[in-house]
Amino acid sequence: MILYYVRHGDPIYDPDSLTELGQKQALALSKRFAKYGLDEIYSSSSVRAMQTAQPTAKLLGKDITVFDWAHENNAWVKMSVQKENRRIWGFQDKETISKFNSFDVFNMGKNWYNHPYFVDTEFKAFTCSINEKVDEFLFSLGYAHDRENNVYKAVKRNSKKIALFAHQGIGMSILSSILDIPYPLFSTHFDLSHSSVTAIYFDEKSEYVVPKVLQLANDSHLYKEEVNCKYNNMYEV
Repeated sequence: MILYYVRHGDPIYDPDSLTELGQKQALALSKRFAKYGLDEIYSSSSVRAMQTAQPTAKLLGKDITVFDWAHENNAWVKMSVQKENRRIWGFQDKETISKFNSFDVFNMGKNWYNHPYFVDTEFKAFTCSINEKVDEFLFSLGYAHDRENNVYKAVKRNSKKIALFAHQGIGMSILSSILDIPYPLFSTHFDLSHSSVTAIYFDEKSEYVVPKVLQLANDSHLYKEEVNCKYNNMYEV
């Protein structure tokens, strides 16, 4: 099985939608996925995520299954921090980044959220919640997560191609959960640009599977269709 995690296209956050550029990015994505096909399409319940998924669903003749749990707002209220008169993602805040990468937090591994640094946050509650949702989702696809040993048991082996269209912020929690990489490390060392595709391979030949990242935040579809390729509209990479 290959699981594609797709961040939505260039957004308008209020009202929730895509810009003209975001719509072009979504169309470019649909052509990419049409080349190899998808078996199932899932999306966050946000408008911008669904609008990103719709061209692909239309081109492939597939329905979109909508997940409320994958909506960005669920992570925003739990994994952001208050800084003076505004909130900011923890993984974008200099002070929190420093704590995330400290020796003490690093040594706690997947139990990082129990560190005294985070006692007054909701990091633990949300991380545990998203772990449950991720495990339910992957079990429905045929893979039972053994978190103690950082592997999956293939209860129903398959070679399907699955796409989940969602967000950057909650994506940090979802991907770190799928890959058994502690959130502080994943969220501060990796990023997801608009309409980027992360491909994760679950070996259908093995009974016990360690998912492997084949591509992280790939945006080759934008180059193919000559759509703006600047990382989040900020700089060229």
